[in-house]
Amino acid sequence: MNLISTLLPPTNILLGLEASSKKRVFEQAGLLFENQQGIARSAVYDALFAREKLGSTGLGQGIAIPHGRIKGLKDAVGGFLRLAAPVQFDSPDGKPITLAFVLLVPEAATERHLQILSELAQMFSDPDFREQLNAATDPAAIHSLFMNWQSDAPPDRRTAI
Repeated sequence: MNLISTLLPPTNILLGLEASSKKRVFEQAGLLFENQQGIARSAVYDALFAREKLGSTGLGQGIAIPHGRIKGLKDAVGGFLRLAAPVQFDSPDGKPITLAFVLLVPEAATERHLQILSELAQMFSDPDFREQLNAATDPAAIHSLFMNWQSDAPPDRRTAI
């Protein structure tokens, strides 16, 4: 089992999401977490944008990991979004994104927050994993990919995108 499998419920996976901009991606993420976890959409939107102002959460290769701290949140929670059309995200490679993993963490997030981000970066640095995420036809298949992912590299040899 990996860290991501503990914080991504199947109900937090959206495929074919219509979003025309980074702002719309954050709005849709806010709706997702409000509907599934009862977190105010404005709190999600504000937290994601506050983090984004520090620098883009676009990794490159069509991937972004927007994340933010939420006051009153007890445990980290994630959502996976596969966009219907690519959206510019100010990624280092200049390419738009189609895959986003949205991570929300408690306001006083600990080392676990960094471990989660590291594991996500490892997952998304795997071209086969990205290809499988793009090819999966339903949320259950996506959830299974995240649940069953394991790094082949020893912890000290893993690299980000």
